Amino acid sequence: MKRKREMEKASELKSAVEELSLMAIIIKPDHHHHHDPNHATIPTRPFLHVCSLVVQILDKIGPTMAVLRQDIIHNIQRLEAQFDVDPSLYSNLVEILKKESKEGSSRKRDSCSKALLWLTRSLDFMCSLLQKLAKDLNQDMEQAVEECYNTSLKLWHGWISSAAFKVALKLVPDNTTFVGLLKPKDEANDEILKEDMQALISLLVPILQDIHATLRLYGLDRLKAT
Repeated sequence: MKRKREMEKASELKSAVEELSLMAIIIKPDHHHHHDPNHATIPTRPFLHVCSLVVQILDKIGPTMAVLRQDIIHNIQRLEAQFDVDPSLYSNLVEILKKESKEGSSRKRDSCSKALLWLTRSLDFMCSLLQKLAKDLNQDMEQAVEECYNTSLKLWHGWISSAAFKVALKLVPDNTTFVGLLKPKDEANDEILKEDMQALISLLVPILQDIHATLRLYGLDRLKAT
């Protein structure tokens, strides 16, 4: 309970850094298999928790992100439902990929494999946005969001999603508002915020690389939105 209370006090960024540190510890023992995605570990609970924290960060960008947010929540729920079927087996998300690959259901519309793929792409987007902001907190938010969208999600979206995103961009808050929302309530210091962003990025990037390698192994990495 104490941890939960402390998590509530901490910012989403700090909480995400905590979860990712746990993930890195769980993944680390596998690193002698690092180039062998067959032996990859993607810890289900910490991964989904990080995705939930990303939803909270997206909420601060505001209604712009409503479509992406719904998508993330839907995908988290799908993976949680599968995890609940057998929590000990599915404590590693790779086991879910294996199961669906055997069944031949990976590419089906509502597969858990696709849920993981889209959650990973959403994290790519969030990561590139934080990388931009960590370099310069004063840049134009609308432009930053658009550039990150173009390099992460747009490649895989159909024209409907892309068009919806274009409209939504007009609602992006200015950077002062967004940066203010990212800080914990009693925190005035921009440098600490940048440090939190950098800590998050340095933990998240290698984990995302591992997940992408695993998705490639299962032939999922090039799938587009239907």
